[in-house]
Parts: sequence; C-alpha cells; structure tokens
Amino acid sequence: MAIRKESKKLQLLAKKSLLKTGDVDHADWNYKPVLGIISRARFNLIKKLLENKQGKRLLEIGYGSGIFFPELAKYGENIYGIDVHNEEQEVAKILTDNNIAAELVSGVAEKMPWPDNFFDFIIAVSTLEFVSDLEAVCGEIKRMLKPQGSFFMVTPGKSAILDFGLKVFTGESAKKDFDNRRDLILPAVCNNFNIKQEKNWPSCCQLSPIKVYTALELELKNS
Repeated sequence: MAIRKESKKLQLLAKKSLLKTGDVDHADWNYKPVLGIISRARFNLIKKLLENKQGKRLLEIGYGSGIFFPELAKYGENIYGIDVHNEEQEVAKILTDNNIAAELVSGVAEKMPWPDNFFDFIIAVSTLEFVSDLEAVCGEIKRMLKPQGSFFMVTPGKSAILDFGLKVFTGESAKKDFDNRRDLILPAVCNNFNIKQEKNWPSCCQLSPIKVYTALELELKNS
C-alpha cells in the first residue's frame, strides 16, 4: 500500500470551524496563547507515532469537535469516529465542508458497533481518563483491531504541580474531570497490549517521573 507524503505541519480544524460538543470538549484551547502549545502537544505526539504509516481504516475514540481529523485523514483511507455526544451529523457536515469524509456515530467506548478485526489504527487522545470501564474499552479495542494493527493513545500525567497548572491556566479541576482514573490507564493498557513506541512531552521528561503527556503505540499481545 502506498504511503502518502506527509506534511510536517500539524493539521487541525480551524478555530472558526470548531463546534463545542460538551463540557469537556476544549478544542478551542489549541488556539490560546501558551495553553495552545500544551494542548497541541498531544496531537503532535500521535503525529510522530503515526509517521510513515498508512492504513485502510482508522478510528478515533472521543473525536469531540473533529479537530484532529484533518491530520488523521493523512494516515487512513477511511475515517471513523465515536463519541458520547449527539452532534455527529453537525460535525460530519463541518468535516465535509473541509473536504474530509468521516463515518461518525454516537455511543460509548465500552460497546462499539464495528465488527471484529476491522481497524488498522485506533486513536484515543485524552479519552481513556473519562471512561468508566477501562477493561471493557480495552476489550473492544482488541476485538476491533486487526492482528497487525496499532492502538495509539495519549494520557495526561498526574502530579500536584500539573494539576495546579491546569487550574491556573483553565480554571478546570483535574480531580473533578478525571477522579483517580489517570492512575488506572497505564496499568490497564499494559495488561492488555504490548508497547511498540512511547513518547513523552516535554521530550526532556523522558526519564522524569513527572510527564505532562505520555503517548503510546500499542499492539495486540502475541501478535
């Protein structure tokens, strides 16, 4: 399968195209001073993990406003998305206006509608910290992922310093949004998948116990 020539610049939906789909959809943060650098770091980590990859079907879990689809469309011939909000038709219209075709559904990550061995790539950017049953989500991802497919995820780090910074910059509470779920994500995914790649942001934090974001490319065990 041919690999598309990739743009070095991260491609996101323009600020004017963003539709706020819920209380934790903060896509506009990507266009704020300072906060934007931090928020876009998540997408840049996934972009680096996807470098030189191309698949037939790509799914984003928790796509929100669809802000990341302009970039993800470079790596998948057919793009899919699932989110708990009910704005899928409006987001699909916005994407169509931006020359991106995507099959979007409303639903939960614990029970997804696609068949077994369907996706080459599954993406979750700052999504797993919001789900109620990590084991169920991992089970669904394993079910839908092709044997040689990859699951890409980004999760925020946890520390009092980072949580204070979130409060100062955004007024949001990490405790309210995430509860203790950040502690559970890495053990859950490592129990269900093998790690192929890991990247952290900032990159100087690779060996530090405090990381703002950790991004992983994961593969099925025994694959």
